[in-house]
Amino acid sequence: MVMDLDPVLLSRFQFAFVISFHFLFPAFTIGIASWLAVLEGLYLKTGRAEYRTLYKFWIKIFAVSFGVGVVTGIVMTYQFGTNWSGLTRAGGSILGPLLGYEVVTAFFLEAGFLGIMLFGWDKVPRIVHFGATAAVAVGTAISAFWILSANSFLHTPAGYEVANGTLVPSDWLQIVFSPSFPVRFLHTVTAAYLTTAFAIVGASAWYLLRGRSVLESRLAFSMGLWLIAVLAPLQIFIGDQAGLEVREHQPAKLAAIEAHWETSGDVPLILFTWPDQSGEKNDFVLEIPHLGSLILTHSWGGTVQGLKEFPVQDRPPVAIVFWSFRIMVGLGFLMLGAALLGLWLRAIGRLYDSRWFQRFMVLMLPSGFVAVIAGWFTTEIGRQPWVVNGILRTADAMSPVGGGSVLLSLALFVLVYAILLGSAVYYIVKLVRIGPEAPESDREEPFKTPARPFSLPDASFESRE
Repeated sequence: MVMDLDPVLLSRFQFAFVISFHFLFPAFTIGIASWLAVLEGLYLKTGRAEYRTLYKFWIKIFAVSFGVGVVTGIVMTYQFGTNWSGLTRAGGSILGPLLGYEVVTAFFLEAGFLGIMLFGWDKVPRIVHFGATAAVAVGTAISAFWILSANSFLHTPAGYEVANGTLVPSDWLQIVFSPSFPVRFLHTVTAAYLTTAFAIVGASAWYLLRGRSVLESRLAFSMGLWLIAVLAPLQIFIGDQAGLEVREHQPAKLAAIEAHWETSGDVPLILFTWPDQSGEKNDFVLEIPHLGSLILTHSWGGTVQGLKEFPVQDRPPVAIVFWSFRIMVGLGFLMLGAALLGLWLRAIGRLYDSRWFQRFMVLMLPSGFVAVIAGWFTTEIGRQPWVVNGILRTADAMSPVGGGSVLLSLALFVLVYAILLGSAVYYIVKLVRIGPEAPESDREEPFKTPARPFSLPDASFESRE
């Protein structure tokens, strides 16, 4: 029975499982690192103890998320050698340097300043500690830059030549800034900030409903909603630009996303359907006439290629891509609704006493995490059956391993990751239950004026208040 197991399918499932689990944590830490830098900068400028209290609370959650993200990221690299040696052999001269740049420029920066950020609050001058926090925040963004550059090359390869069956670089600028990279980088980083904002606002709403840490929670609730008000509509615009890029460079993926089988103009927007890939048709269709062409081509009667234009073996799995995309977009419009509600309640002076809105934001807390996973599924499954789009098929990128070996490693990953995720979630929930409680001394004698930027290294934050 083991001999009948498909190693390609199992390896794809294993990589999807590992990358989905891993991506939850960078999607959070990218945003929360910048949030911490903003909090500490505002604390240095205003001296308000609430900023310091929020910083000390959220940095604990950041530490857990960052640690788990690093561990799961190592496993991702490990899989390139064990399961995808064909990809390493064909594209290693391009992917290897890109991932190496991420380690040298981003991971070293984060690792170099993380210790100061986590443990140096009362051991180094304030400006030094703030610099460490800012360096870690910049490091997370640089890490996203290189990882997405490597991933975008797989989607829209450019700047390469083929020599002896391998891809070799001919123009590094084109490789790093491949056609899909700019919009995908903006889309992913904005998603990370939205994920963090909804987590912060949801947690703050939970505290407000219980009357806990009211000063700090109001502050975080308001700041997070301001960010959502800016980023939610911006993300929809960026997503639209990403759709135009996919239409130009990956038309088969776009056809799968929209479940369009026939090439035609005047394309409807299919809201819901059940794609029948074997029958090359859709069942139970709910659609809006003309709107598909308007959204996908920005013209009323624009032509969109259908899946029948492509050989059967070159078509992505339609149902998964179709539904994962709609989950992502649906959550995006829910986020936009939350942003508009927040602005309206702020305008009428009811932002902090509308308990129904606070309950809604608690429910929206995990929305960013679900949206980024749905978006990742859409992007990566939509690229199939290619690892390097149009050049290297997934089946050809596989290592010569049997299905039984892959199944065993997959089972071990599921077991270990379940323990890891359970432990991380347990500890984060425990931290959230404690909440951002400030010491009584902070509330009785708040810091009024900013300290001098360069103080003696052995002077603690507490002693200066």
